[in-house]
Amino acid sequence: MRLAPTIAATSLGFALVQLDVSIVNVALARIGASLRSPVSGLQWVVDAYAITFAALLLSAGVLGDRVGSRKVFIAGLALFGLASLACGLAPNAAGLIAARVLQGVGAAPLVPCSLALLTHACGEDAAARGRAVSVWTAAASLAIAAGPVLGGVLVDTLGWRSIFLINLPIVGLAIPLTARFVVETPPRTGGFDLAGQGLAIAGLFGLAGAVIEAGRLGVGAPLVLGGFALAALAGVAFVRTEARSADPMLPLGFFQSPTFSAAVAIGLLINLTLYGVIFVFALYLQQIRGYSPIATGFAFLPFAVSLGIGNLAAGWVGAHAGLRAPMAAGLAVGGLGYWLLRPLDAALPYRAMLPGLVIIPAGIGLAVPLMTSALLASVPRSRSGAASGVLNTARQAGGGIGVALFGALLAGRDTAGLNLALTISAVLLGCGAVLAGVGIRPGSCSPHHSPRSKP
Repeated sequence: MRLAPTIAATSLGFALVQLDVSIVNVALARIGASLRSPVSGLQWVVDAYAITFAALLLSAGVLGDRVGSRKVFIAGLALFGLASLACGLAPNAAGLIAARVLQGVGAAPLVPCSLALLTHACGEDAAARGRAVSVWTAAASLAIAAGPVLGGVLVDTLGWRSIFLINLPIVGLAIPLTARFVVETPPRTGGFDLAGQGLAIAGLFGLAGAVIEAGRLGVGAPLVLGGFALAALAGVAFVRTEARSADPMLPLGFFQSPTFSAAVAIGLLINLTLYGVIFVFALYLQQIRGYSPIATGFAFLPFAVSLGIGNLAAGWVGAHAGLRAPMAAGLAVGGLGYWLLRPLDAALPYRAMLPGLVIIPAGIGLAVPLMTSALLASVPRSRSGAASGVLNTARQAGGGIGVALFGALLAGRDTAGLNLALTISAVLLGCGAVLAGVGIRPGSCSPHHSPRSKP
């Protein structure tokens, strides 16, 4: 049976992406000190990767649908490995940011193509797909769990460059496993939307750049206003281009499904709050509380373990209780956790942070696999690559915006900015819970539903 090795290979790809997120956060303070980079530079170290990743996800998913997801997945793994090597050898901040852009290019195929390969391997068995997605998501959560601790140990013993070099043996395992065991997806005919891709890149980089630089230059600075203007114009042009295209990169017809639209919006809200809070909380622990990288890693451990438990529970919960109610409950619990984590100050005992650090990921960990299963159930299996590309573009764009926005708040107000970020996160996840209750339609995403003709 090929499903088990397929789950293993695709999970390695997704885990690689998530490991890079969590392992980098605990090294930011050391990177900043070593390369003499301010907070805005550290935001670019994170967002150069996140925004490139987000901007190319749609194209990567479509490319996988066109030529075969296995080919594109393997190419992404290889490029990610080379870019990780370049990050580890970067001579300065500019070189590191450039290598992070290349890393984002390599990461882009790993999520949509891994999910397409997993969906293809499960066939029409929706229950098996739900279980496989739960394991796939849990592998990523395990990487998030291992990342802070592993990163802390590596930074304290071998230096910050080692956090990028650790990716190389994972890539070396994933490529032959994929080539040997994973079945290729059947290619679809069609063109490639270069205009849409260019506009997506321009819009996302314009928005993230404007938010990051607003914290340093002020909202009224010409560079900041120009970035917001570029993002707005590119966004409008992107929607118009996709609406007119005979074979668009972003199939707007997907959004005719309320379930699909709600899942994409919820994914954006989850990552905006999660990535943004992890970024500023890691800096808070090291720059304000004086934690070492390894102490920061262990401080994140309850968060990451709780996230993994939530992911693993989601498959069973979804099979027995459906997707909508547990998803809404998970988002509400996550929002409560953000609220409980406030107020943070320079002297708050770590034990007082623990309720929030456990409750936030428990709720989010439950919601994410259910959200992913709902989205996949709302589109035809042949379009799973493009659909997962849309979802993960929204999620990664949300993560990049969260890092930019919350990083600007932290730079301007210290702990006051961090507490404002937590308040915003609580409100946004509360809105997500309402959206799940209203937008996720049980008829189109029950655990046993197998879509065949939806747009």
